[in-house]
Amino acid sequence: MKILVVNAGSSSLKYQLIDMETEKVLAKGGCERIGLDGSLLKAKGNGSEKIYEKPMPNHKIAIELVLGALLDSEIGVIKSMDEIGAVGHRVVASGEYFKKTTLVTPEVLKTLEENTFELAPLHNPAAATGVRACMEVMPHTPMALVFDTSFHATMPEKAYLYGVDYDDYKKYGVRKYGAHGTSHKFVSAEAAKYLGKKPEDLKIVTCHLGNGSSISAVDGGKCIDTSMGFTPLAGVLMGTRSGDIDASAVEFLARKKGLSHAEAVNYLNKKCGVAGISGVSSDFRDLEAGVERGNERCALALDMFSYQTKKFVGAYAAVMGGLDCIVFTAGVGENTPAVRAGVCEGLEFLGVEFDAESNALKNNGSIREISTKNSKVKVLIIPTNEELVIARETAELL
Repeated sequence: MKILVVNAGSSSLKYQLIDMETEKVLAKGGCERIGLDGSLLKAKGNGSEKIYEKPMPNHKIAIELVLGALLDSEIGVIKSMDEIGAVGHRVVASGEYFKKTTLVTPEVLKTLEENTFELAPLHNPAAATGVRACMEVMPHTPMALVFDTSFHATMPEKAYLYGVDYDDYKKYGVRKYGAHGTSHKFVSAEAAKYLGKKPEDLKIVTCHLGNGSSISAVDGGKCIDTSMGFTPLAGVLMGTRSGDIDASAVEFLARKKGLSHAEAVNYLNKKCGVAGISGVSSDFRDLEAGVERGNERCALALDMFSYQTKKFVGAYAAVMGGLDCIVFTAGVGENTPAVRAGVCEGLEFLGVEFDAESNALKNNGSIREISTKNSKVKVLIIPTNEELVIARETAELL
């Protein structure tokens, strides 16, 4: 079976076509500037790359162009649309309405649109638009919704509830949902394989560190806690997001800066984090360059990020009653040695023996151990593969 994985944004659409017999990516690419001037599709397949510069007024046209690229005589990898067995759609937030990967029906799509847009206003409306576009172009192909939050559905009440009135939680669904679930699921399973152990026998902390970052406690193959909350704003400070902050401080800042509620939320999401601390950039490569030039605020931003991540590692080791493995993944986790070193420094009491020499090596796209052979807690770099998880869950559902 070949499965098309779709990740739709408000003006973009990324895709991969995966052969589930071999789990090989046959083709991939992305549409840019949908609904805007200068739209184009960058497509790879059959060992070649091609750019299609064509107007894409909406996602339906974008999907039609993607399917055309898959059938293209030069870079195409299929002979007929019938070769696509299903489509798996990435959806960020499920609320309490969907606990697992779900087959798309008119009723399911209606529930998604009526109940989850407030939880992920930048992501879920775009995902729903992508689903509807695919349904128009591929009306007879099964489709599945794969949620970033599903892996976190195993959290117990004591972990996901906030200290708000319980009746308000039941009425409004205000609780921790988490994010990056497909990534945490993939790398925790890969860690178990690498260590030659069953997932149910391991206590793992997975650190998905990028422009958006989250840390999860994976005990026995199941998530029991995670750092992101009701929205992806919570947890550690990130590229432009503040991370955890006293709610009263938000009201104080809004009053002092003359911001409305919506403007204050936008400020916390887009003008804070390491970008706000450093005054330089949200890109960790720019922060590292700043440190080399002696920029103290860049150094402070990196130190804060590593410190806050370390706090979650320690807290999750405590709630799991032990720790067998720490995993670093995603753009920063896989490519920023200084952050990994900062997180692991001082964790010797947990049984971590850090291998600074291995940590300093350039990322080669494969699993790498950055703890010593004698370390009781293994520290691994594992490249994530969220698209493969989406394809696998879609195939399992069918």
